[in-house]
Amino acid sequence: MRKRMLTSFSRVPLPLTVEEYHLAQLWAVAEASKRETGGGEGIEVITNEHFTDYPLMAGRYISGQYTYKIFHLKQFIYSIVYMVCCSKVPSFIRLLAPEGALEVHEKSWNAYPYSKTLYCNPYMKDDFLISVETVHAADRGNTENIHGLMRSKWREVEVVMVDIANDPVSAADYHPDEDPTKYISKKTGRGPLRDPYWWLQSEPVMTCYKLVSCEFRWFGIQARVERYIQDFERRIITNFHRQVFCWMDEWYGLTMEDIRCIEDLTKKELDQQRREGTVRGTLG
Repeated sequence: MRKRMLTSFSRVPLPLTVEEYHLAQLWAVAEASKRETGGGEGIEVITNEHFTDYPLMAGRYISGQYTYKIFHLKQFIYSIVYMVCCSKVPSFIRLLAPEGALEVHEKSWNAYPYSKTLYCNPYMKDDFLISVETVHAADRGNTENIHGLMRSKWREVEVVMVDIANDPVSAADYHPDEDPTKYISKKTGRGPLRDPYWWLQSEPVMTCYKLVSCEFRWFGIQARVERYIQDFERRIITNFHRQVFCWMDEWYGLTMEDIRCIEDLTKKELDQQRREGTVRGTLG
């Protein structure tokens, strides 16, 4: 069995400043959460509070916002089963039946411009873990090993450039009003992003550097599940950042006080939506 987690390193350039992205990300997370919740599935916000004295990235960041969420993802878990297990679906689903098996718990420490998010499953415990560490920098995606990994570890990392304008998206994920090659912001005049290497000329520009590590210790299917989860993370990263840009006129000009009010209202909406309607969004 492989000892090391499957790890990828994504560079995501955006035509924003680092300061703008801080607000944009928080607003977009709240909006995307509502789109992914309904019919008994989706996101439940348990905790959203300030933290201090919690050392992150070798102690460089110690304070920020902590959130704890539960993702009720029955359809997502089943999709993993179907995609990677094929004929094993019936018995595997029965194994996932115990309480907690169809949930993913998210713990996130946002000490912007750095954040760390962990995903785990109560049923699998230490046998399932996804770690996402993000550094936001005012550059054009050209910083190597920004997380400071040991050289031996860095050599094993899969490096991916995510182009929100030109990377292909599935037909199910595509929406014309979320297409960066068509979108023009009325408030800022930015867009559309049509050049093959638009981030080399864009002003402003910044990059999200995401280090995604995945471990799924289940004999016989570990490699396939880890690969599937990495591909799913790439899909989420691409779609989310396309939305961040194309929703610019919704979040541009907001303050952090505005964002905290929106988050409080979103928590109430999510609780109601999870009890009503149908499964929607990426999980549908």
